[in-house]
Amino acid sequence: MTATSTRPGTVHALAAQPAATRRRRPRLPFSPWHLLLAPLALTFAVPLVWLLLSSVMSNAEINRFPPALWPSGIDLGGYRYVLGNAMFPRWFANSLIVSAVTVAANLVLGSLAGYAFARMRFAGSKVMLGLMLATMAVPFQLTMIPTFLVMKKLGLIDTLGALIVPSLVTPFAVFLLRQFFLSLPRELEEAAWIDGCSRLRVLFRIVLPLSRPALSTVAVLTFLTTWNDLTWPLIAINHDTQYTLQLGLTTFQGQHHTQWAAVMAGNVITVLPVLLAFLGAQKTFIQSITSSGLKG
Repeated sequence: MTATSTRPGTVHALAAQPAATRRRRPRLPFSPWHLLLAPLALTFAVPLVWLLLSSVMSNAEINRFPPALWPSGIDLGGYRYVLGNAMFPRWFANSLIVSAVTVAANLVLGSLAGYAFARMRFAGSKVMLGLMLATMAVPFQLTMIPTFLVMKKLGLIDTLGALIVPSLVTPFAVFLLRQFFLSLPRELEEAAWIDGCSRLRVLFRIVLPLSRPALSTVAVLTFLTTWNDLTWPLIAINHDTQYTLQLGLTTFQGQHHTQWAAVMAGNVITVLPVLLAFLGAQKTFIQSITSSGLKG
């Protein structure tokens, strides 16, 4: 057996070499992940850019083959056609009413149900929670006909109530708020109970003010789902005065002729509230996802 000896100076040199290498390594002014995320972000932004450019093209430019990648000039004919339509403000108001009522109902009812599942123990609570979560796996196509029959029995078909009632509270809102409530310390609620607060007062005075990130997330996601919904309004609404914005835009497309400039302009106007809602709640949205146990 041969013994190898290493000089102390060599050991110190080898130990110091990685540190020196790290010091000499150039540092990027941003995260290396941005090199991957920036091209992906640009890829996802291409449809939005194309939508915006197409909205200021004429119908002839949009229908031209090969399609024009850049407008030869700014043509606002599509916007004039959309905003000049007498029913467009009514459609916009209908969508706003349905979305606002649905968001408010999900915040109130989802908070009550989520807090009950998070803090109260009663017979069958786990079974009820499991059944509620199982409904999230059922596609809308299976519940479409029963929902229509229920709305017909209630006399809500062809009214905005048919769009609001089925979405007053969603399992996702209850589950997300429950997960967030579980992350809050119980000591705050116990101190309020000692002071004589009821459960409802604890919920509205202490728990909900601390749950603004989760509430913002529920509000944004519910707004996006309701605002962009087309399938259920197409089934439940027949009269054009009750159309939502998404359903009204389909009237610009005919069997033989389509006002593509108006369709693009209408979609730009439709997308703007969605983008503003998401950008306004982006930070709280991320904070809620990371603190509610839903991250991957």
